[in-house]
Amino acid sequence: MTEYSLQSTASSANISTSNASLPYSSISQEIQELAPTALLELFVLDTSNVIAGGSVYYFHAGTNQLGGPVVWQGVTYNPLPIEASGFDFITKGSPPRPKVKIANAGGVFSALMINNDDLIGCKVIRKRTFARFLDAVNFSSGVNPQSDPNQYLDDDVWFVDRKVSENKYYIEWELASAFDLSGIMLPIRQVIQNSCAWKYRGPECGWTGGYYDINDQPTTSSNDFCAKKLSSCKVRWGTASYPYGGFPGVVQYG
Repeated sequence: MTEYSLQSTASSANISTSNASLPYSSISQEIQELAPTALLELFVLDTSNVIAGGSVYYFHAGTNQLGGPVVWQGVTYNPLPIEASGFDFITKGSPPRPKVKIANAGGVFSALMINNDDLIGCKVIRKRTFARFLDAVNFSSGVNPQSDPNQYLDDDVWFVDRKVSENKYYIEWELASAFDLSGIMLPIRQVIQNSCAWKYRGPECGWTGGYYDINDQPTTSSNDFCAKKLSSCKVRWGTASYPYGGFPGVVQYG
């Protein structure tokens, strides 16, 4: 039987395995094993949703059997000391506010934060799978009959809400869910029955055809105007489906 192990320290986690084959196992079977293989946490820091042309960083607190970066689903996760906690959900009280502390290697993240508001709002994804399912390139034999990119726990998606601390050794952020970010109010879009929220001829509207006036009558380009009503969409799009940005089904009570 193949044996997997994970040797962990405060800053690293190293994967090792022998080369014999194991009976096939799914993620649900692995969770129920009395002695499952090591559960790995892999992290993605996506700055592109906040910084124009921003990069996506992949890291894991350890190395593979070859002493190199861990490869999962064909993506390379570079070794970087990281501590993460507070992800557990509870049924009562406030939603969790996980904290992630990463090594400030070479001051790379400090430099990135200086001109980008401490990376507040950037997306952080926690991915989890078991060592059994990792890509074969992680192992010295180059073989892993159990490798399966479809066996993983659901991704945890969070956003940087604030910087907790920063020094030359590490940076710590507090994370929040999309519905728990400071200053975010729901609903983000105002619900209005007969008024389209999209910019006329914008990407959400999508209309590139003829010109109509405020009364939905054909006109010239100089008088082109959308009244933002459902009827305005129908005139333009006819029987085709139309991307109306209002909420015609809303009924006011009280």
